[in-house]
Amino acid sequence: MIYQQLNDFPPGFLWGASTSAYQVEGAWDEDGKSPSIVDMLDHPVETADFKVASDHYHRFREDVKLFAELGLKAYRFSVAWTRILPNGTGEANQPGLAFYRDLIDELLKHGIEPVVTLYHFDLPYVLEQQGGWSNRQTIDAFVEYADVLFTAFGDKVKYWLTINEQNTMILHPGAIGVPKGGELPTKPVLYQQSHHMLVAQARVMALCHQRCPKGKIGPAINTTSMYQETCHPLDAIAAHNWETLRCWSFLDVAVHGRYNALAWRYLQDRGLAPVIEAGDTELLLQGRPDYVAINYYSTATIAASRGDASDITARAGDQQIMLGEPGVYRAAENPYVDKTPYGWVIDPVGLRLTLRKVYERYHLPILITENGIGAPDQLLSGDIINDDYRIDFMRAHIEQMQLAINDGVDLLGYCPWAAIDLVSTHQGYAKRYGFIYVNRGEQDLRDLRRIKKNSFAWYQRLIASNGQQRG
Repeated sequence: MIYQQLNDFPPGFLWGASTSAYQVEGAWDEDGKSPSIVDMLDHPVETADFKVASDHYHRFREDVKLFAELGLKAYRFSVAWTRILPNGTGEANQPGLAFYRDLIDELLKHGIEPVVTLYHFDLPYVLEQQGGWSNRQTIDAFVEYADVLFTAFGDKVKYWLTINEQNTMILHPGAIGVPKGGELPTKPVLYQQSHHMLVAQARVMALCHQRCPKGKIGPAINTTSMYQETCHPLDAIAAHNWETLRCWSFLDVAVHGRYNALAWRYLQDRGLAPVIEAGDTELLLQGRPDYVAINYYSTATIAASRGDASDITARAGDQQIMLGEPGVYRAAENPYVDKTPYGWVIDPVGLRLTLRKVYERYHLPILITENGIGAPDQLLSGDIINDDYRIDFMRAHIEQMQLAINDGVDLLGYCPWAAIDLVSTHQGYAKRYGFIYVNRGEQDLRDLRRIKKNSFAWYQRLIASNGQQRG
């Protein structure tokens, strides 16, 4: 669709940026915080093990002041469950609550809307030792934890997110690390965990509507469109297979309260269907999200399965994530897109297509909660960081966002990854995403000084013009 005249971004559009607790906060064992599973895993890259990260815990006022200077209208961050309930359940940790209360107040003081993620990969390790998400009691623990946050901050926070990238945790469990001396869960275990997460999510969404009458809540899934490699009908089937299993199977349950038919047949056929206990079906229907959040980085191109082990390959630049499944799909190359130095596909038009598909399918407002390009940004003399590649990447994606809005998509806002440099789960501190540089290395913490990159001034101008000034 080529429009004769484009509508602007709507007034009140939430120009923002994102982080997560374990990747930015540091202070991993301070003020009553207990270890999370992230703290106890073996990670793909040996860093400071997220113990210091970007030291946001001690420097959040300085960081929020920079966010305000950047012009952010929203800041999407996650709460560390282990700061709030160090035992997973039970008595709330008052210093942990105080930290997030102060952070939220600081954001509101500067006119920045807090967008709070309840769970971003970091389950309390004490719950993991009791079976983690395989244990149905974790459902009750998650609801209890959410209730503490809704009670403490429900009058201040309008936008809530439930579980970040549940599909990544289930489909690529090694992405955030491997248990020390242990093995990853089997597929049947993972899909049972997924079912428990879905039930927990539905209960928490229902609870949010009770506790926070003015609040809005939704899921946050890593969502992308799939292209078929050729016009061969079997490539089209394979692309639909993987788009359904990777994306819609998770969002359909979150939004509609029922399992996707194709996904459920796949689970049954492979012996992966979870045990659904009495009352679960009714609980899933209680969810009713107010909006859908998506993390979008790239598209994928899919070919028909050959039905053997050759279907499986490692994702470029990331040996922790395996692509392809015999009898379902195989990964293919797309000659019409670019790639990052880490092998990730760059496809701005794919964002427009993904937004159209999500809105057409669910007809709910959409918030983009992650999108960005990681790179080994270099600090030059005079505190200069030339990250024009980041500007080019974001400019192209924002142009496609405007086109998606003109296509009829109800887009709430854009919170790219990341507000400030943080520890990349896959590539440590060498791979940077932020508008703000943090002066530290992989092992050398240096002075952790905050330095504005070139992209900072560019995004600042873009926000001030509500998306119009992109040069």
